[in-house]
Amino acid sequence: MANAKISGIASFVPDDILDNEMLSKMVDTNDEWITTRVGIKERRILKDESKGSSYLGIKAVEKLLAETGTPKEEIDLLICATSNPDYRFPSTASVIAYGVGLPNAYAYDVQAACAGFLVTMQDARGYIQSGLYKKIIVVAAEKMSSMTDYQDRATCPLFGDAAAAVLVEPTEDGTGVIDGEFHIDGSGLNNLLMKAGGSARPASHETVDAREHYIYQEGRVVYKNAVTDMLTSSQSVMKRNDLSVDDIDWFVPHQANLRIIEAVGGRIRIPQEKTLVNIQHYGNTSAASIPLCLDEYKNKLKKGDKIIMTAFGAGFTWGAMYLIWSIDPK
Repeated sequence: MANAKISGIASFVPDDILDNEMLSKMVDTNDEWITTRVGIKERRILKDESKGSSYLGIKAVEKLLAETGTPKEEIDLLICATSNPDYRFPSTASVIAYGVGLPNAYAYDVQAACAGFLVTMQDARGYIQSGLYKKIIVVAAEKMSSMTDYQDRATCPLFGDAAAAVLVEPTEDGTGVIDGEFHIDGSGLNNLLMKAGGSARPASHETVDAREHYIYQEGRVVYKNAVTDMLTSSQSVMKRNDLSVDDIDWFVPHQANLRIIEAVGGRIRIPQEKTLVNIQHYGNTSAASIPLCLDEYKNKLKKGDKIIMTAFGAGFTWGAMYLIWSIDPK
């Protein structure tokens, strides 16, 4: 049975930068407060209000196809991980597939919050292993600024906008996705959610006035669960695959908070130089954070490198994945 490998990767971030100094003019905060607590210095923002997450996704996918030299008609499937869909319906994946011009691809969205990329990779892996599809694009597209409350000093420093895309294909050379483990705990609902805008609490004057169409987060609860769950799922995948810390070449955690990254890496005892981090420049880009990080460091990665990726998000949903890298640096 073939494995599913990442055969290409690309990302896109908007040009506009919102740094901590600029943020301190918008809300009661400062650079020291933000840097100490979350390790973020700046984030990218898609300022054009007429453009949604699909714009970011289209840019990333177009870059991916150009860099891999893949004809558009060869793509069988496009899966989009997003918590910021352009519309409640249709899917953002359908908007991206049309915008890129993929004539033969089916497309759908996955909503797994910040764990979206790993969950979507697990989907792609299943399709590849079954033989149902041969060339799949996994794209994570997140216009996080669209649901960030810039009057809330606790959450507004955290989030940025980005998209990243990978090409997933079959391989029998021993590389690719080796294992994945995923969990869900719905009791976390009230600690991390957007309170209004869905069928349980439709939009109204009341919900808008109450600012319920933005991210709501109980920071301490989320921090505690994120550290525990990213740690235990990573350790579980490592144990199942007889991997010691020395065997792992790279650790790629979801870029939510530098303190979470350091806490998880420290408890696994993975050296800092093996942990890929770019949160200081982009903030938390939700589902896009792991592939954005992989793309930024792709010239350091070499074929055969053993990578553990882990993420935690609303739901609560979390997990870890063991990937052997399939691409040699250019």
